Amino acid sequence: MLSIISAKSVSKTFSQRVPQPGLVGALSNFIAPVTKPVHAVEQISFTIGAGEAVGYLGPNGAGKSTMIKMLTGILMPTSGEVSVLGRRPVEDRIANAREIGVVFGQRTQLWWDLPLAESFELHRRIYRVSDVAFRINRAELVEMMQLSSFIERPVRQLSLGQRMRAEIAMALMHEPKILFLDEPTIGLDVVAKDVVRKFLARTNRERGTTIILTTHDLQDIEEICPRLIMVDEGRLLFDGPLAELRVTFGARRRLTLEFDGEPGAVSLAGAELLGGEGAVREFLLADDGRSLIDLMGALTARAALRDVRLHEPGIEEVIRTHYQARG
Repeated sequence: MLSIISAKSVSKTFSQRVPQPGLVGALSNFIAPVTKPVHAVEQISFTIGAGEAVGYLGPNGAGKSTMIKMLTGILMPTSGEVSVLGRRPVEDRIANAREIGVVFGQRTQLWWDLPLAESFELHRRIYRVSDVAFRINRAELVEMMQLSSFIERPVRQLSLGQRMRAEIAMALMHEPKILFLDEPTIGLDVVAKDVVRKFLARTNRERGTTIILTTHDLQDIEEICPRLIMVDEGRLLFDGPLAELRVTFGARRRLTLEFDGEPGAVSLAGAELLGGEGAVREFLLADDGRSLIDLMGALTARAALRDVRLHEPGIEEVIRTHYQARG
C-alpha cells in the first residue's frame, strides 16, 4: 500500500506563561513573563497508506488536534518531519490544501448568512473545480448526506446536525485525496451521527478517500476505522487494528449464560463469576486463548442451558481498562 502520510519522530512544544501572584507578579508577567514548556506531541511516528481509514484517539490534552494541525500545515513541528502526499504541509500549504479536505467539529467553513448552496458555489470557485465535476459531485453529496431539504436555507438557520453534514459534504466537493476530521460528531444527536458515520464509511469504501478521524465518540471508530492510533500525554501508545488493541490492553470478554431454571452453584473453569440472578449468570473470561466450545465443556450446573451470549469488549471498555491499570 502506497504511503501518503508520514510522521517521523514528530514533536510539538508550546510555551505557557506561569502566572505570578500579586501586583509585582502581574507587572513581572507583563515585562518579563516566566514560561514553561508544554509538550503537546512527543516523538510520534506513523505512516498511513492511500485509502486507509484511521482513528486517532486519546483523552483531552493528548495532542490529537495538534497533530491534525501539523498534518494540514496550520502548525509547524518543533522537531521531526511531517509529509503529506510527498510535501511538507507547512511549506506547501496551498498545494497541500488543494488535495485535502478538513473538518473541525467546533469551527465552520460555511458562510453564515448565505444559503448553503452559495457556500458550495464559493467553495467551487476557491478550489477551481470545473462546472461538470462540481455538478456531479454536488448531486452525489447532496443525496448521500440528505441535504436537499435545506440546501437553499441560510446556514444560520440550520441545526447543528445539518451544518455538520453540510461541512463534510463541502470538504469533499473538490475530490480531496485525504479527509481530516477533528471531532466531526461532537454535539450531534443519534440520527445525525448515524448519517455521518454511514456516509464516511461509504466515502472511504467507494471513493477510496483516505480518512483520519479524531473523536471522543468511540462508536465513530468502531464503525468507520479498522485501524486505530492511540495517544496520551503527547506520546504514542498503540498503532494497529482494533482487535489487537483489545489484546494489548487486556480488556476481557464477558459470557452470559441463561438456564431453563435456577442453576444453583455454577462453575466455569478459567472464568470469574461476575454475578447474576434467577436463571442468568455472567462470567468474565480469562485471556488464555481457549475457544467457547472448550469453555462450555467445563461448565457445571444443575439446570439445562437455554442461551449463550458472548460479549466482546468494546473500545470504550478497552481504554477504560488501560487507564485503570495505569493507576
